[in-house]
Formats: sequence, C-alpha cells, structure tokens
Amino acid sequence: MNLPNLLTILRVVLTPIGAYALFKNGGNDHRWMVTAWCIFFAIGLTDFFDGRIARAKNQITEFGKLLDPIADKVSIGTAMVSLSILHRLPWWVTIVIMVREIAVTVLRFVVISDGVISASNGGKIKTLMQGFGVGWFILPLPHWLFIPRDIFMAVAITLTLTTGYEYFKGVLKR
Repeated sequence: MNLPNLLTILRVVLTPIGAYALFKNGGNDHRWMVTAWCIFFAIGLTDFFDGRIARAKNQITEFGKLLDPIADKVSIGTAMVSLSILHRLPWWVTIVIMVREIAVTVLRFVVISDGVISASNGGKIKTLMQGFGVGWFILPLPHWLFIPRDIFMAVAITLTLTTGYEYFKGVLKR
C-alpha cells in the first residue's frame, strides 16, 4: 500500500459523507450544499494528487490503475444520483453518463487478463469536466449562472460519450 492508493481509498470513503451533506436538511440548506461541494472538491483534489504522486515517485500499481477509475465513478455517480434524486440534475444526464461509466468499467474487467486499461488523457479530462460540471449543480447558484453551468455539463457529456467510444474502439482493435 502506498500514498497514491491510500488517497484513492480516501476518495471512496469520503463519497458517502459528501452525499450525506447533499441530503442534509432536505438538500436545500445552502450551508450544507457548500459543505457538500467542499467534500466533493476535496475528493477531486485527491484524484489529482494521487496520480501526480504515483507518477513522480514511480508508485504506479496495477491496483491503483484499476481502483482509481472506479473511485472516480463511485464519487461522480454518487453525486449525480444524489443530485437527480434532489431534482437538481436531470435524470437523463445521470443515466447517460452512468451507462457510459459502467460500460467502460465492465470493458476493463473483460479485458483485464491482457492488462489493466489505464485512463487515457481524454478520460482524465473527461473526469475533470464531470467533476466541475457536477460541482456547478451542487453549489447554490443564482439563476444567471445556470447557462454556464449547463454548458459546462454539456461539454462533460460530450467528452464522456467521445472517450467511451474511443475506449471501445481501442479494445476492438486489439
């Protein structure tokens, strides 16, 4: 066990705490919304740092390559489902993104005997955009920020679908 893997595990542990904060006081308490955003922001930071540390200290492990994208999907998925339950994020957005995420995860397990499929640069950017996109929906925003929020999420959806297609195309070429 190394620091990058511990940070990845921390992301998984923090996720239900972030969800709890989202639902606290019916999900409409601005203080708890900001608290939830801070927790999910911390989750995003640990994602950034675990990869940086793993590469810098040559601590990249097969366990980390497998768990890191799963931790991303758990945290983003939990936030998105929670926001959809609270009627702050349309269900279709959650379903489109989660279907892609589950499909790529299943794909990774199907081909695991050939080695773990590491996240591509596009996949890393997609995860970043999903995190920021979801963050806009967690925060209590004034109405005039809804258009930039929705544009950000549209970019995240586009990257999600594009990188999903690229993962499947890459595996089929093997």
